[in-house]
Amino acid sequence: MSVIEHDFGAGKRRKEKRFRDLLSLDALHEQNIRANPLPYLERASERIFQLEKTLFEAALAGRPPSEGDPPGATVTISDAEYQRLVACRAVVDAAFAEIQARTEGDDTV
Repeated sequence: MSVIEHDFGAGKRRKEKRFRDLLSLDALHEQNIRANPLPYLERASERIFQLEKTLFEAALAGRPPSEGDPPGATVTISDAEYQRLVACRAVVDAAFAEIQARTEGDDTV
């Protein structure tokens, strides 16, 4: 004897709920996402663009100054704070490199 499994659309509803949660929307939007997803996809695309822009700006801010830049003020910080800053910079640089690699991969297609 075999069992026929059917989720009655539960998987699709989970995806819609996750998408709604990622966009920080309340439950009232779930039906609208199902009926007309285009505005929500545009909102998600804009949010992704803003996050990538912020990541790009953070990566540029973490770069050492060029020779033409005036020297900044000297600041003393603890070793632990410096290690946290180095770790943050590593995360930002890795994420930025991943976005650049993904973008370059899309250009070749």
